[in-house]
Amino acid sequence: MEKAAKPRGRLCTLCNEKRAALKRPKTLEQICRECFYAVFEDEIHKVIVDNQLFKPGERIAIGASGGKDSTVLAYVMSELNRRHNYGLDLFLLSVDEGITGYRDDSLETVKRNELQYGLPLKVVSYSELYGWTMDEIVKLIGLKNNCTFCGVFRRQVDKLVTGHNADDIAETVLLNILRGDIARLSRCTSIITGEDGPIPRCKPFKYTYEKEIVMYAYFKKLDYFSTECIYSPNAYRGFAREFIKDLERIRPRAILDIIKSGEDFRISTSTKMPEQGNCERCGYISSQKWCKACVLLEGLNRGLPKLGIGRSRDLDNKRNTNMRQANGTQNLQSKQCGSLDF
Repeated sequence: MEKAAKPRGRLCTLCNEKRAALKRPKTLEQICRECFYAVFEDEIHKVIVDNQLFKPGERIAIGASGGKDSTVLAYVMSELNRRHNYGLDLFLLSVDEGITGYRDDSLETVKRNELQYGLPLKVVSYSELYGWTMDEIVKLIGLKNNCTFCGVFRRQVDKLVTGHNADDIAETVLLNILRGDIARLSRCTSIITGEDGPIPRCKPFKYTYEKEIVMYAYFKKLDYFSTECIYSPNAYRGFAREFIKDLERIRPRAILDIIKSGEDFRISTSTKMPEQGNCERCGYISSQKWCKACVLLEGLNRGLPKLGIGRSRDLDNKRNTNMRQANGTQNLQSKQCGSLDF
């Protein structure tokens, strides 16, 4: 009886049976698809278990943008929840920023994911929450500082589970160093943030490389939207992203090393840190009297779109000057400041 022919090419370094289909960016191991699926999912499961991200019976919102990260997150969370019996009530949460030709198209992908993964979908919009769309904001503010609004407003619409990956977190560490933002640098590597707020946010992909997420989506033939936001090329973060990619080409481990540096960062006891409190207008967590979202909204509603853009030490002076002119200004409703009930 003839023996089965061995597969041609280099064998998988893990199972030593099937032909290697890819080289893992994180470890440089050459492995087959099946082993890649297994190690990819097992690593995320380990992160979830080791960090006790969830408790049985919790209702978990998965931040769904239609992009590769959130699509893979939704698929993997659904699989792990079933396989390991997490006992979670999962649903998709999408934010419609109001970007014509980008978000409206990506939301169609999310709606397909709703059917593909059998997960309920809830969509909230900037227009409903704040009375402004990103397209309207860009017309006022221009392309240079538009990402300030988008970033702040999206943080206000808290999502319990997000697709932030290792590359994203490494970029954030570098950005906070470049900006000299000690307060954010001390907490930007936390796998759970917003614990003092109404809905904590978790990052199961904290140690997962972006390239591996792309590979997983490609091999699994997942349905995702790949077009970049039309306003993001002007974002300051892009410079940090390019630097990270250059480092990764030289030394793949650099991404995890940057995250480790952020985790081990220690603040001198003599450094004065901002005190955490609550926004006087909407009640959201803030180290100032008004949170950033309320300041930005006030600027938009007062015809002063650049109010709140810049360094925080200049913010109070600008705000106080303009607030003295705001006699009779109608208070913003708490719903406009991002309070959501699920």
